[in-house]
Amino acid sequence: QVQLVESGGGLVQPGGALRLSCVASGFTFGDYAMAWYRQADPGKEREWVAAITTLSGTTDYAVSVKGRFTISRVNSENTVDLQMANLKPEDPTVYYCNAVRGNIIRGWSPQFGSWGQGTQVTISS
Repeated sequence: QVQLVESGGGLVQPGGALRLSCVASGFTFGDYAMAWYRQADPGKEREWVAAITTLSGTTDYAVSVKGRFTISRVNSENTVDLQMANLKPEDPTVYYCNAVRGNIIRGWSPQFGSWGQGTQVTISS
């Protein structure tokens, strides 16, 4: 079955940086675009943050994180990372990864209904 395991979250000061990592299994990783989402409140929908395509590695970012976050992937390791810099007070939340369908024009939507446990990012001075 699909498994997505996120890690790398933690406590960071405003303006700081963190690198999140996601290890995927249970599907052919190289066949799917991958993305990061975040959810500030369990009662709210997950917000798409960044996506990366499978072959060309083309990246796409939400306006709120563009220029600060960088998504990358290593197909041979089934991993997708999110390098976050210049973290802001509105960034703290739980971050999740998932495979996605869609494209830069139409946008992205999660491929799989099951999600990992996420990784918590907390920002405090």
